[in-house]
Amino acid sequence: MPVNSPSLLRRVTPGGWAAVAWTAGLAYSFVVLVRLPGESPDNFYRGLLMSDANQVWLAVCAVVSLAGCVLLRRMPLSALGLLLAGAVFGAFAMHSSTMDVPLVLGPDVALWYVAATLPRRKVVLGSGMAALVLLGYPIGRVFAGFIIGTSTELAVLLTAAVAVLLGNSAGESRRHAAELSENAAARAVAGERLRIARELHDMVAHSIGIVALQAGAARLVLTTQPEAARDALGQVETASRETLSGLRRMLVALRAAEDDPSDRVPLAPAPGLADLDRLARSTTAAGVAVDLRWYGERRPLPPEVDLSAYRVVQESLANVVRHAGARSCQVTISCEEDSVSVEVLDSGGLRGTQPSGAGFGLLGMQERVALLHGTFAAGPRPTGGFRVAATLPVAVGAR
Repeated sequence: MPVNSPSLLRRVTPGGWAAVAWTAGLAYSFVVLVRLPGESPDNFYRGLLMSDANQVWLAVCAVVSLAGCVLLRRMPLSALGLLLAGAVFGAFAMHSSTMDVPLVLGPDVALWYVAATLPRRKVVLGSGMAALVLLGYPIGRVFAGFIIGTSTELAVLLTAAVAVLLGNSAGESRRHAAELSENAAARAVAGERLRIARELHDMVAHSIGIVALQAGAARLVLTTQPEAARDALGQVETASRETLSGLRRMLVALRAAEDDPSDRVPLAPAPGLADLDRLARSTTAAGVAVDLRWYGERRPLPPEVDLSAYRVVQESLANVVRHAGARSCQVTISCEEDSVSVEVLDSGGLRGTQPSGAGFGLLGMQERVALLHGTFAAGPRPTGGFRVAATLPVAVGAR
């Protein structure tokens, strides 16, 4: 039962809480009219007098107050007015010289709800309505020549003020939480856009570099070496088809949430280090020989580590093909017990400078590695060419 209690309490509507508070307050107002067992007979004792007129006032109080409880969520200000009127009729029913605190517990709940949920202008209107009624009752009695309980009226006003302050605080907390949620959603959308842009860049850049290189080679030997030109165009076709296939898989993944599950096309698994041999062959076919070296035990890696390591190598090879002017490069994969390291070296024409136009790719690689708490380094080699190195941590026993 204790486990389910909070959820049951959350399911009670504001009108339900107002009804509970009104019922408890009315019951207490009747209890104090009689001398209970153990009380001194010398205490102030008024007795419980319920004439026909008082019973009518009490019935009107019940109808009006409960109507306010029902309407509280849909029409908060109107409901507040009804609950305040019910408190006045309750005071009439008991010939009270003042509107006691128990009688205004229901209106206090309504005041809290108004302050917590409505705009500031309506909160001011509701607070003014409550002040008008709570002050109007004793002032009217004074002008009519009756006595009032001034200290009790001050306590009633204090409870109303506390209800407004608590409601305003709850509303501010709710609005702040909603703002934080919106900001988190905006950051998530921005992060997802960045991830998609990075995936598109990593996927397309390598293939487009190969296409451009092979197309240029085919143009140069088209008339003198038709067979070589045909082979180059075949490489262009293969790279283009692979790129289109990758783009299609990504678009299907992006639209999967909107599609009928029965119509979804199964997605190919994300690439990983096991696909480096194929990547090396396609890069070699583009004119840059790849020397792929493995050190350590080859084992399954966590998907995010496997994909990120592959993308680092892929982007590095794309930069070599497009920018380095090298005829060969060396790719080294080192598998340790708690990490995997990749290194791509070329000895091309980039001496002491970053590859022109490769800044976005380098930034994407650095972000990928940083997200996995790894280390990344990229820069010119003292002997010429460029070096890209990344180390990604792997939890022991992770697969």
